[in-house]
Amino acid sequence: MAVPKSKITKSRRGMRQSHDSLTAENPNECNNCGELKRPHHVCGACGHYADREIIAVAADVDFDEDAA
Repeated sequence: MAVPKSKITKSRRGMRQSHDSLTAENPNECNNCGELKRPHHVCGACGHYADREIIAVAADVDFDEDAA
């Protein structure tokens, strides 16, 4: 059975774990609408990716109040 030979100090443990933290995302501006989006992802506001419309986004949706 594996048993540690000596105690790992808080300092050494902290130095090892210093690179495990998450980094903040780097948002880019959409070429079509100017909204912030994740790099290499389809824009959620307009549905464009690399100067092409991938997803058609409905601008105005009319809901019938009587149907609800």
